[in-house]
Amino acid sequence: MNLEQILDYIRENPGISPNISDWKTYPAKPALYADFPEKIDKRIIQHLNENGIERLYSHQSDAVKAVLDNKDIVVVTPTASGKTLCYNIPVLNKILEDTNSRALYLFPTKALAQDQLSELYSLIQKLDVDIKTYTFDGDTPQTARRLIRSAGHIVVTNPDMLHAGILPHHTKWIKLFENLKYVVIDEIHHYRGVFGSHLANVIKRLKRICKFYGSNPIFICCSATIANPDELTKRIIGKDVTLIDNNGAPSGERHFIIYNPPVINKQLGIRKNAVSEATSLAAMFLQQKIQTIVFARYRLYVEVLLTYLQRQLKKKFDNSINIAGYRGGYLPNERRRIEQGLRNGSITGVVSTNALELGIDIGSLDVSIIVGYPGSIASLWQQAGRAGRRSGTAITIMVANSTAINQFLCSESKYIFDRTPESGIIDPDNLIIRTNHLKCAAFELPFEKSETDKENGQTEILEYLSDANLVRKSGTRYHWSSEIYPAQQVSLRSAAPENFVILNESDNYRVIGEVDYFSAPIFLHPDAIYLHSAVQYQVTNFDWEGKKATVKEVNVDFYTDAETKSELKVLAVNNEESFENSVMSHGDVTVTSTTVLYKKIKFETHENVGSGELKMPELEMHTTAFWYAFPGDINFRLDIAGSVFGGALRGVANILGKIAPLWVMCDPRDLRSISQVRAPFTERPTIYIYENIPGGVGLSEKLYFEYDKLFESCLDHIRRCPCDDGCPSCIGPPMETGNAGKENVIKLFEYMLAIAPV
Repeated sequence: MNLEQILDYIRENPGISPNISDWKTYPAKPALYADFPEKIDKRIIQHLNENGIERLYSHQSDAVKAVLDNKDIVVVTPTASGKTLCYNIPVLNKILEDTNSRALYLFPTKALAQDQLSELYSLIQKLDVDIKTYTFDGDTPQTARRLIRSAGHIVVTNPDMLHAGILPHHTKWIKLFENLKYVVIDEIHHYRGVFGSHLANVIKRLKRICKFYGSNPIFICCSATIANPDELTKRIIGKDVTLIDNNGAPSGERHFIIYNPPVINKQLGIRKNAVSEATSLAAMFLQQKIQTIVFARYRLYVEVLLTYLQRQLKKKFDNSINIAGYRGGYLPNERRRIEQGLRNGSITGVVSTNALELGIDIGSLDVSIIVGYPGSIASLWQQAGRAGRRSGTAITIMVANSTAINQFLCSESKYIFDRTPESGIIDPDNLIIRTNHLKCAAFELPFEKSETDKENGQTEILEYLSDANLVRKSGTRYHWSSEIYPAQQVSLRSAAPENFVILNESDNYRVIGEVDYFSAPIFLHPDAIYLHSAVQYQVTNFDWEGKKATVKEVNVDFYTDAETKSELKVLAVNNEESFENSVMSHGDVTVTSTTVLYKKIKFETHENVGSGELKMPELEMHTTAFWYAFPGDINFRLDIAGSVFGGALRGVANILGKIAPLWVMCDPRDLRSISQVRAPFTERPTIYIYENIPGGVGLSEKLYFEYDKLFESCLDHIRRCPCDDGCPSCIGPPMETGNAGKENVIKLFEYMLAIAPV
């Protein structure tokens, strides 16, 4: 069967069609063209003409014009719309005009940087000009680095390398910084939360060094569709930007299907497992050898899905269908092999985390299956865009799971198709992040007092660093005085320490992957089953001090899933709003968490076949939170029995924690919610939503200012949920809510919305 026949089969199949909650068809769209701007070098136009590009798309033309008029820009168009030319044309044009000109390209991952370099290098070769383009990252040989520093016209790198490998050594990069004309930041929507907060500080350091060397580069940024691309870009680069969003690229016909697995227990609101349903849908395409990508949110789900697909398809097709896994933790060579296999067609299907969400060239796939809402609408559309990137019909199927946010989107698909409620949020002034980058900046160049006085709070931080003997104050200057190399101490990807490495004792203790600091107790605890490329490994030794875990290959029919317990204490209140008898607040908190047990989950049936207690180290995190404190007698006011009141409060916390990520464009794991029947700080029944990020990055503050929209959406969703009296799709399973029931949770939300501020 071809794609059209499979679409007909889906429409007519009584086992599939009743589960489709929405099906949106986007007709093919013709291109909108515009002329080349007059200032472009004729050699570039001639080359593009020879390659069939006689005119630019409308957004490409507008972007190039704006850059040539010395404007900082952000281009916001869908995947595969030709954003690359928006920056390659003006950059190459400037270098052809002045051979001393330099440009810096930033991509969020090394894989994407390598991919874009290949396209740029091909373009330069065809122009037959001497424009030297190099990648500078951790894999660049030492022998090549001196040549890149002295002769590289275009340096392609990532924020991590700019932070730790270029800025601290700016005296070796004088040629670059003296002549830097353009800075390109691709996939800027990717830089939100912690990563974006770090990048804003890295860019501030970059601009400071450029000013020292007498340059003032133009910023060319590209983004997927979010609510505030210009605002996010402005916060990252510290400058006003021109927004270019008039997409002129053509597109083939696209089908976006929202598939909601059937209910198998109406009373409990339990639906058929999304992973199993996605396996069946993917197999339907793969057995016809239609190239398909399956996205899963967690590395564990990737490995489980890969295991299921390989088992199912190997029985029927033996080795003629090749399916691979792809996620963080795989080593670089393994990932490059998979990318190449997708491009040349030797790999029919791939199961991936969001690692393949960005624009790495993996060829022209036909189908994208997304298992569960990926955490943001922007990510959802990026993953959908990996199918049909070039032309022809493309199919995306989002397979919902039973969680509240997935069910909310099934019933309110307008949040996917009609509008983008999300904003990319960063907090460059996060105290931990800002202090770390001030250390790096002081190492790079001394701070003048006149410079620090312009930045709110900067002098105080430098005085603190002076008291700690990290900087030395001399006259009106602050000099770095420590032997520590500060950039090596700061990871841009998190506010956490370094990763844990995984050693396979069955293969000479070869390194097979890595896990971040806060995830290590969850995935690498003693006796955990760690899945990698559908191979099962059992953790035999977990070395907390040495930041490593030893594993051995095993063959078991289950995987493990760990649970953590958290305690929260309020440190300070930053914002507060009093109501008639309630208080809503935002402030600083500490959260202490520990992994307490693990469950053994059987493959295929997903039943619990065993468990074990764990004694893992406690992890303490200082972060920020939004909380709502009810009156102390709220259960009497609303006639909620004391025996179920705690469960009703947990139901409110459950739904808030699950729907809130939609408003702040974050991964659901970045927010956590808890309830306390008598909170130590407020001495009242209180609901907390805290950021699962050290220091916080502003997510909880936005929730504080948009609480009414959030509360209304949660209440509407609970009312619409078809379950009898509460389920995992709304307030949570009865075992969590103590059979409190939907009615009592609805009463609490109605109270929260009925009171106006005094």
